[in-house]
Amino acid sequence: MTALQFEVLTVEPEQFAVTPNLLVTLRITEQSAAQVHAIVLNCQIRIEPQRRRYSDEEAAGLRDLFGPREQWASAVRAFQWLHTATTVPGFVGSYDATLPIPCTYDFEVTAAKYLHALDRAENDGNGPQGEVPLVPLVFLFSGSVFTRSGAGIHVERVPWHCEASYDMPVKVWHDLIAQHYPNSGWLRLDTDTMNALLRFKAAKGLTTLDAAVSLLLLHERDAGEVPK
Repeated sequence: MTALQFEVLTVEPEQFAVTPNLLVTLRITEQSAAQVHAIVLNCQIRIEPQRRRYSDEEAAGLRDLFGPREQWASAVRAFQWLHTATTVPGFVGSYDATLPIPCTYDFEVTAAKYLHALDRAENDGNGPQGEVPLVPLVFLFSGSVFTRSGAGIHVERVPWHCEASYDMPVKVWHDLIAQHYPNSGWLRLDTDTMNALLRFKAAKGLTTLDAAVSLLLLHERDAGEVPK
């Protein structure tokens, strides 16, 4: 039986990628001195929002997810970010693998909405944590391990208890999004809503959909329907 241990070393934006990806540097240690032929590694990544504190500005951005602060004791719970996978080549002892995290800026996705609401700036010690704002992550591993023993290859499962925690700086996420969507965001609209917005844009003689939405919001602010 193999004895695997996992440690997340870094999470960083992938440079020069067509789509937004984070890359996890993952140290895998095999403690029984077995010769690992390969690992087909699956990973579920979860965000544990209850493990950090939030500024008032962050709380306002998270109201859509968790409701007002007085409800957070029951509403703030860990949730799944995504599943990802990689193939690890053979090694003895330890190996530093790369695990991709494909990301989206779709605000219909809970994780994107949560991460967008977090303060990206490194504070001066007066922030909610008194340190660099972090995203508490937990990596839950599964998959198959192929080991070489004698003349044969043996297969066993990655134990379900294998996991690793990592606190990712919020800045990592915002740097990734700024790299692919500078000063912008994505909204998915129903077809009827999009058509109505396009008609409004044309009727007002506006050049962009952004200008159309801004004009609608300005009208609602003046009417006192949305906060300034």
